[in-house]
Amino acid sequence: MSEASAQPAAAGSTIAVSVHGPAGVLDLVVPAVARSVDLAREYADQAGLAGIPLIQTALGELVPAARPLVDAGVESGDVLVATQGVHRPRRTTLLEAARNAPETPALASLVAAVAAVAATLAGWYAARVGEETMRTVTVGLLLACGLVAALPLGRHHRQRAAAAPAFAAAAAFAALYVPGDHLLPSVVAASALAAAVVAAMARATADEPDEASTVWIVAGLTVFVVCALTPLLAWDPRVPWTLLVVLAMMAARFAPSLAIDVPDEVLLDLDRLAVTAWSARDQGSHGRRGRIVVAGEAMTRLVHRASRIVTAAAAAILVVVVVAAPLLLHTADIDLDRIGARCLVFFAGASILLAARSYRHAAARALLRLAGLGTWVALVVHLVRTTGTDHLDAFFYVVVALGLVALAAAVATGRGWRSVWWARRAEVAESMSGSFALAAAVVAAGLFRRLWEITS
Repeated sequence: MSEASAQPAAAGSTIAVSVHGPAGVLDLVVPAVARSVDLAREYADQAGLAGIPLIQTALGELVPAARPLVDAGVESGDVLVATQGVHRPRRTTLLEAARNAPETPALASLVAAVAAVAATLAGWYAARVGEETMRTVTVGLLLACGLVAALPLGRHHRQRAAAAPAFAAAAAFAALYVPGDHLLPSVVAASALAAAVVAAMARATADEPDEASTVWIVAGLTVFVVCALTPLLAWDPRVPWTLLVVLAMMAARFAPSLAIDVPDEVLLDLDRLAVTAWSARDQGSHGRRGRIVVAGEAMTRLVHRASRIVTAAAAAILVVVVVAAPLLLHTADIDLDRIGARCLVFFAGASILLAARSYRHAAARALLRLAGLGTWVALVVHLVRTTGTDHLDAFFYVVVALGLVALAAAVATGRGWRSVWWARRAEVAESMSGSFALAAAVVAAGLFRRLWEITS
């Protein structure tokens, strides 16, 4: 018997294939290290052929004779073809190749994120351009792309639906933007509402619940309410940006607790399943402690759902703080309010950076770190552009920067946040940063100055 017909003792080292040829169909079990010529020789022996045929795949691609089947990509259950001559493989079109390509959710998410950033830049440029024709064309293209991306059609529709609200927000911003700090909250409110509407449309038309669209809806409605109250209540333009920075800082802390929610119907109480008389008597070893078990499949769905919610929430926090922090620093034009805005941006960035250490999801942790660093970059740019900075302020900024660099180096060279010593101090630092940020928000919003003016 040839090498192809001999089965090794280990069951995992064999491949079961079906070979179609001139003599019909033969089901063969061959070693994983067998070559194509061994399989062809075995088929010829069992089929009674005079010559050894060539082995091809179901698509007509020739399997090299001297190459092992496992290296050629042949797996158990594959269908092979034994032919007497060489056939040219069938040419596939670009559309067929795209349809047969494997799913790549990570690459699709990256492309969708790049597209969302490009749409945001296009909307910002179209809003500031003076030509109305270009603005109109850009708004139409962005709105059409957003509506089409929200439809559950084709592959990777979940990733496209996650980026669709960004196109709608960019289109609304480009269409409604008017120069002036007092009108900017209204424009941002309309853009957030447009993003929430498109996200709601994507969620309603999707076959499965879309967590990213839910986060878009919640974040868009929150931004809309905060920014829409500014013209209605005649607030200063810096008030909504202060509230958004504070809300983003708090969301970084409480988002994971909202994402993990185990439905009661997936829980199994083992004590209640013990209904026999013998098991009812045997209560001494377990006491009164209940034993709850979650099904493995339900736990997998829970983890994936929580992962998508946490990642989407981290992305929303990044977008909110990157937009709100520079606007807060720009609109705080009074000395006392400017001090509060700087302190708020600094402590909010520190709180977000410290909150990122508790995230075990790599993408969410990276997004939160970018959000915290983004607030600090905005603060540094604001300080560089601000004129009249004396030597004492410059010395204070340099000392704080060196302290942060030393802290990062100490954490990186040591055991990091896994150390109990660092974890405790990081928890205290996060609590103190959040408290200082809330206190600075009162000054940054102008409430402290108003009370001071009233009582003085």
